[in-house]
Amino acid sequence: MTDEMGTFRVDLQVENPARPGERRTVESVLVDTGAELSWIPAGVLESLGIERRRQWQFRPADGSVLERGGNVVEIHVAGKGAGDEVVFGAPGDLILLGSRTLEGLNFRVDPWNKRLLDAGPAPAAAAKSSQGLSRKAMRAGWHSRDHAEM
Repeated sequence: MTDEMGTFRVDLQVENPARPGERRTVESVLVDTGAELSWIPAGVLESLGIERRRQWQFRPADGSVLERGGNVVEIHVAGKGAGDEVVFGAPGDLILLGSRTLEGLNFRVDPWNKRLLDAGPAPAAAAKSSQGLSRKAMRAGWHSRDHAEM
């Protein structure tokens, strides 16, 4: 299902990491790169035996303060899965797939074609091998495992 102005929706599955294999499908979840956390209806999470472990406070545009519970779950979208903390959504709350979950799933958002794309290899901070050291450093006995290059 698509919406206006580059927004779109996806179906996802939620799983309790403590009880692998049992999943619940949540349909028409709004992909929202402006939201840090994903919001899943509390009833879906409770049906999987997921309890509120953390209390979050949010300030919507009207200036009020909302309190919602959160916990870590496994989210599955388009054949990929990742663990992330989600918010227990109350009736009337939007159901959202937030940026942290999208990053954990290694998706990037294509707003023009309204779809999720594989983001490719994830960036890594890999140590350089000794082949990356200068000859002078090698003669001096420096090894990449002993000295980090800056």
